[in-house]
This record gives sequence, C-alpha cells and structure tokens, in this order.
Amino acid sequence: MYTLYYSPGAASLLPHLLLIEIGAPHELKRVDTAAGEQRGAEYLRLNPNGVVPTMIVDGRPCAETAALVLLLCERHPEAGLAPAVDAPDRAAFLQGILYLANTLQPAFRLWFYPGDAGNVDHAALKDGLRVRIEKCFDQLAAQLADGRTYLLGETPSALDFYATMLMRWSRNMPRPATEWPALKALADRIRARPSWQRLYEVEGLTEWV
Repeated sequence: MYTLYYSPGAASLLPHLLLIEIGAPHELKRVDTAAGEQRGAEYLRLNPNGVVPTMIVDGRPCAETAALVLLLCERHPEAGLAPAVDAPDRAAFLQGILYLANTLQPAFRLWFYPGDAGNVDHAALKDGLRVRIEKCFDQLAAQLADGRTYLLGETPSALDFYATMLMRWSRNMPRPATEWPALKALADRIRARPSWQRLYEVEGLTEWV
C-alpha cells in the first residue's frame, strides 16, 4: 500500500496517474497548498522542501516527481511503463525522464512562481521561460516527427505520461502545447486512457479534459 500526498493538478498528478495505471493499492492524502499546508510542521517532517508530491513507500517518505516515476516503474515492471534495463531504448527513456525533470518542469515552476527567482524582473523572466518551454516542446515534437505513436515508439511509457502532465500545465500559456499537432495527438491518446479519466474524477479536475 502506497500513501500519496497530493494537490489536484500539481506535480503529484504524475505518480497518482501511474498508481492508477499500475493498479497498485494506494491511499490519497490531499494537501491544501492554497492554505499553505505544505509549509506546516507536520508536512515538512515528511518533505523538508515543502512541495508535493510525497509518497510513503514501505513506511518511509519519498519525494521528487521523477524519482517517484522511476521507483514505481522499477517496483512494478509488469506494468510495462519503462523499458527493461537491457532494452535498446532504456537510455532514451532515462534521458527523457531527466530532461523533463531538469529542464521543462523547473521552467514551469518559475513560470508559475517567479518570486522563487528572487528580486528579478518577473516580466523579463517569464519571457525567457516562455522561450525555453517552447523550445522543449519543439524538441518533444521532433521526436514524434517520424510518425511514431509515443515518444519511445508504439508503446506508451511513463515518459508519455510525464510529458502530458507538463503539457497540461501549458494550457493557459500564450502558446499551449496543443498548438504542436504531434504533441496534441500524443496528449489526446493519453487523455483517452481510463487512468486519465479516473484521475480527473478523483482529483476533481475539469480543465483540459
């Protein structure tokens, strides 16, 4: 049994989605980020960074979205969410996960919370972040340019779920991810899955159906 501390639509969406895909028993504990619960002493004992997600695994708190993705893939290989260690596309999978975690996701965080960058011109910062985010979308779209169905080929992996979560975050940006036809097609495939629909029902999400 896993316990996932989450906030609807936040980065916790990804491990929640994977838990549903895997069919792993889990319970959810909602963190009211608008009320600042993530900065409360009780939550900080689990995650000193004061962010979601946090997941209790074998009685111990684990954090960082990408780490939870890789952990779930390793613990549930039967779900087929990641290439096997000796598979030809394993390196591309790991590279893709870390690219999203290190490049695209941090850019979105600063887009939503420019104050985290300190005393800087927020408008100029967001202009630069928009360029970075759109370049990332260019790169993801280029991976699909050969007509493949998913980022690694014809089978969905956790990489596609990760990319779709981040594409969702762009929905109110000047140029959302769905303006790249290949990315919209990928997102549509993931959004059509029962796991995505179940997640929306559980988290009470309505935008970007």
